[in-house]
Amino acid sequence: METTGIKPARDAMLSIGWVPLNGRSIDLSGAGYVVVAGAEVGESATIHGLTDDEVATGVSAEEAIEQLLQALQGRVLLAHFAALETGFVHKHCRQLYDGAVPDLAVVDTFSLERRHMECMATYPRGEDLRLPRVRERYHLPYYTSHNALNDALACAEAYLAITSVSSVRTLKDIKE
Repeated sequence: METTGIKPARDAMLSIGWVPLNGRSIDLSGAGYVVVAGAEVGESATIHGLTDDEVATGVSAEEAIEQLLQALQGRVLLAHFAALETGFVHKHCRQLYDGAVPDLAVVDTFSLERRHMECMATYPRGEDLRLPRVRERYHLPYYTSHNALNDALACAEAYLAITSVSSVRTLKDIKE
């Protein structure tokens, strides 16, 4: 997800991207990306590259959230630093659905990698847990950050890499 900032109460959602994982396979045929209309991009354009003109032609927040929830049906939300995504999803769901929020099952690659590093007696500092740095450690290809679809693919690949070398193999392992 790309936003104008990191605080759902103050900032706006700009785009959402998703890439399904089926077992240990990435399903690009189920990938999706939407730009969300209604926000003024302002200085955040220097980070994610979305302009006010692109955002003006996007879909409504309601349509974007509905598409995301449809893509998540029967699935787990996989994200890197998932609190950002869940915060914005909950904010928009509360506004759109009379205060109701979905009970999302969530896997956070930020937390998985932190836990893996700590198990290896390597304690993360500073930028060590940012998605590009995590991907670099696993020798994954470099992708431009701050595009919601690129980030979704980057996160899916990072998840597969992290779980290939850690004790985490299933969602049950993650919840324990």
